[in-house]
Amino acid sequence: MLIEQMPATPILHADKGYDSNAIREQVRGRGAFANIPPKVNRKWKNCFSPFLYRDRNAIERMFCRIKDFRRIATRYDRLARNCLAVVCIAATVSYWL
Repeated sequence: MLIEQMPATPILHADKGYDSNAIREQVRGRGAFANIPPKVNRKWKNCFSPFLYRDRNAIERMFCRIKDFRRIATRYDRLARNCLAVVCIAATVSYWL
């Protein structure tokens, strides 16, 4: 799972789709705080900081910008190295030019 490959970080931001006790336990086991907004139907509401959650918006905007490139959005490349190369080129074009 990706959480096992997560580098050392104090806070993990995620959206409501990742609000489960299992994910929170994995994040806590890695020594981080899971800043995940609770689902509406959750009986016990976890600690959540909307102020810290605003940082996640910058990451979402970055993914939306990169997905404007059709080749990345539809995943034409089968090899990981080719896909990574296209993502790097798209990021360069989106943010540098």
